[in-house]
Amino acid sequence: MNSSLMLRRFCCFNTSSSSSSLNFCSKKKPLVFLGSPQVSTTVLDALFNASTAPDSLFQVAAIVTQPPSRRDRGKKVMPSPVAQYALDRGFSSDLIFTPEKAGEDMFLSNLKALQPELCITAAYGNILPRKFLNIPPLGTVNIHPSLLPLYRGAAPVQRALQDGVKETGVSLAFTVRALDAGPVIACERLEVDDQIKAPDLLEFLFSKGSELLIHELPSILDGSAKVKAKPQDDSKATLAPKITPEESWLYFDKEALVLHNKDGQEPELKL
Repeated sequence: MNSSLMLRRFCCFNTSSSSSSLNFCSKKKPLVFLGSPQVSTTVLDALFNASTAPDSLFQVAAIVTQPPSRRDRGKKVMPSPVAQYALDRGFSSDLIFTPEKAGEDMFLSNLKALQPELCITAAYGNILPRKFLNIPPLGTVNIHPSLLPLYRGAAPVQRALQDGVKETGVSLAFTVRALDAGPVIACERLEVDDQIKAPDLLEFLFSKGSELLIHELPSILDGSAKVKAKPQDDSKATLAPKITPEESWLYFDKEALVLHNKDGQEPELKL
């Protein structure tokens, strides 16, 4: 099968089927989830479970994720972990969007047709343009694994471990055009075990972030979160750029603590 066709298999912009699937629970506010790697499935799972509660205020109307890519030894073209998880949960493939870029006109047109009230992002891995951010009236909320404004960027967990921090956390913040700079709705702090590795800490932070999201969703959905959200102090912001290949090397003329902190790193996710 042509690889370009397979890359688009999970990107089905069928607005008629999308609309009909939303009619049965029109009283619930449509929410769109954006995420790609395995850690994002924790958040999606929490949203799926919360949306089925009798008193739920929302439904997952669509999922946006990275396009299928070649992975594993066989180099098979496979959907992202989030897309595969959604399909395994019985979510309609017609409602899984995989644009190359979030600014594609066709994608934005079909997203508008769903009339989402809110978008949630968790390690989606694509820049969201202003014309995307203007679509959901309640805004776009991101789960970021750091205590914003600290460690804005692609590798917050890796950079925090590299710096040997004793405390980190996860933040729930509105998305704006500036990188990870939106008002913070809530955050949760935790102490850092000096033996923990980046993948384990990342997984734990997204787990805590999903709990924080579900707790705060009522205020986000009724609009009060926008009132209580606190602007970040940009003067205290630090950046967490992606780890370069050169930085992954261990140089044994460095102090033991520096080597220990670098050893906890893993390749970053696009957050």
